[in-house]
Amino acid sequence: MIKIAPSILSANFANLEKDIKILERGGADWLHLDIMDGNFVPNITFGPIVIKSLRKITKLKLDAHLMIEKPERYIEDFKKAGTDILTVHVEATTHLHRTITQIKKLGMKTGVSINPSTPAIALREIIPFVDLVLVMTVNPGFGGQKFIPTMIRKIQEVAIMCETSGRKIHLQVDGGIDETNIRAVYEAGATVTVAGYSIFSKENIPKAIQNLKKLTR
Repeated sequence: MIKIAPSILSANFANLEKDIKILERGGADWLHLDIMDGNFVPNITFGPIVIKSLRKITKLKLDAHLMIEKPERYIEDFKKAGTDILTVHVEATTHLHRTITQIKKLGMKTGVSINPSTPAIALREIIPFVDLVLVMTVNPGFGGQKFIPTMIRKIQEVAIMCETSGRKIHLQVDGGIDETNIRAVYEAGATVTVAGYSIFSKENIPKAIQNLKKLTR
């Protein structure tokens, strides 16, 4: 069964603690935190201060996805805030291996992400050093976008790369995941899916989480 990491970008920030408790009751596995700087992507969200507050109210793994330029500048701040998994983009840092090494040295799980237009081969040299690969199935920057169907092939390619590495690497997929495509994503090799709008748009959030999980049994 696939792990579900709800994106709090779609939550009600006026009642964030309440929404997180509902996610916990619904069986969410991780909390996905979309960090955007207005430069790498055309939106601004939140940073380590919010994560520090979240750490105090939940024991779920905090899965931070940095959609920011030069993420190496802030790695220590995210560690201090209580981040468990820190993912950076291939496209956002010049010295990717050095950045991944920084994350690992601070004791966090390491993740690397690629945009839809970036070929899977861009991950080849870094996969031996990471714990998670995140394949974006929409262009990052906004929630509620439609899944790009051609990304299924990329998920399959990355799944093979992870398997042949000989290491246990999570393959996470983010962007437009809902009940119509989660099965295909899972069969392509994903082990974790991020879901935002498809969970928080439902009246019954716990049921929405469980429905997604049932489709991958």
